[in-house]
Amino acid sequence: MRWTAFILLIGMAACSRREASRPGEQLSGLYLIHQNGHMGYVDAKGNLRIPPQFDQAAPFSDGLAVVAIGGRAGYIDTSGRVAINPRFDSGAPFSEGLAAVREGSAWGFIDKHGKMVIAPQYRDPGGAPIQFSEGLAAVATSAGPRVGYVDRSGKMTIAPQFDSAAQFSDGLALVTVGGRYGYIDKDGKLAIRPQFDEGQNFYEDRAAVRSGQKWGYIDRSGKMVVSPQFDQARGYSDGLAIVEANGRIGFVDKSGAMAVAPRFDAANDFSAGRAPVRVGDRWGFIDKNGKMVITPQFDNARPFSLTLAPVQLGSAWGYVNRDGKFVWNPTA
Repeated sequence: MRWTAFILLIGMAACSRREASRPGEQLSGLYLIHQNGHMGYVDAKGNLRIPPQFDQAAPFSDGLAVVAIGGRAGYIDTSGRVAINPRFDSGAPFSEGLAAVREGSAWGFIDKHGKMVIAPQYRDPGGAPIQFSEGLAAVATSAGPRVGYVDRSGKMTIAPQFDSAAQFSDGLALVTVGGRYGYIDKDGKLAIRPQFDEGQNFYEDRAAVRSGQKWGYIDRSGKMVVSPQFDQARGYSDGLAIVEANGRIGFVDKSGAMAVAPRFDAANDFSAGRAPVRVGDRWGFIDKNGKMVITPQFDNARPFSLTLAPVQLGSAWGYVNRDGKFVWNPTA
């Protein structure tokens, strides 16, 4: 969908724990649409709230959304009013009251008034939009290729020393050292030593990791709670995680037991009790029992955000509700 491309363009795009954000989530109640070459927003009932007028746009976060106007990045509020004039070369979504913006080749951070509170001086470490999580943001300096973390005052609290680094999630962040994946705490100390061939962020107290050719899951102590046995694996969402076994896609529960047998050609995360799955070349949605609740009929589909899910027909995207009924008919 277009917002994914925009997050890449500008930035790179319900429990007590602070989980890392997921790309493409739309949790403000306003949903991106693309119509006649421009982007705007509708509400959960499909009512047009902000008419399509932007070259590109991203989901709202912290009450603001980054948009592109005339090739420049700025920010709008939920009424569609320009809150921060489009004057930046690139921009990332707001998080914890700050947003990363690029001027020339350097990234800095602005507040919600558009004031530059951390001067542009950093490089994008890659892999995800530059965002704060638990008070820290991963950045790279112009001095070298290593990645560290700054706090909201701009102080480098964890020195650049990692090959790559991700957002914090409940006190832990994924890092790579010498080609191996591990996890650090907020003091920069290794909480789970770099020992994996590949790793992902923690979601719902589990992180998918690869040892050799197989994927399993660890808990926050680093204990392997689901032994490496899958060809591919993704983070948990809504209590279940996508895995691939013998070329087929299914879902496992927190114990690693197969909750939905691997029988799909592709799938995306569960959210609101539904998950997009592909059968042949058509996408539909299943419930947590694996029952097909929305018949495969779409060319593509993404997870639900609150009450709506984006689906594609041809080159056009629209939104369906939990019953599979269109709330916003596909537009391109």
